[in-house]
Amino acid sequence: MTGPMTRAALAFSFAAFAIPPAALAEGYRDTDVPMAVETGLDLSRYLGKWYEIARFPNDFEKGCEGVTAEYSALPEGRIKVVNTCRKGAPDGPAESAEGKARVVAPGMLEVNFVPWLSFLPFTWGDYWVLDVDNDYRVAVVGTPNGKQGWILARSPEISAEQLSEAKSVLRGNGYDIRALKMVPQN
Repeated sequence: MTGPMTRAALAFSFAAFAIPPAALAEGYRDTDVPMAVETGLDLSRYLGKWYEIARFPNDFEKGCEGVTAEYSALPEGRIKVVNTCRKGAPDGPAESAEGKARVVAPGMLEVNFVPWLSFLPFTWGDYWVLDVDNDYRVAVVGTPNGKQGWILARSPEISAEQLSEAKSVLRGNGYDIRALKMVPQN
């Protein structure tokens, strides 16, 4: 996002990672199931624009359609993250939130959308890449607490087979995919 953050974008980004865990709704996964991450994740191939194909409902994306995420390299191995939500419709008004990500282990990242509070550990949220296909066209992302999860793609649509495979990854990581919602794209 260029320029100062709007109030709506601030709410969109701050809610994602600054709410204490006890204030969040129950998760969508059985946390007794160990999560398997993409340990061979090639971050240079992961960078770029991704379309949100499906997600588990969360407060910070309420009313969002046409959601995209763009990742670009920053110095010191950090990653710039720009999430864009279109309010109410895939072509609705855009709200963006800019943050940073850091690698904590292979396939495991943390993101922060409140840079002025990045010294506080609770402002960093888990972002684990559970799977990415060989061509880096479809990715599955989740959180160990199971309160968030996404299916992302390089294009606004994926095949039924790709969707089925992505859902299998979520199921294999303990997610109850009945709550998964498709995200309309333009």
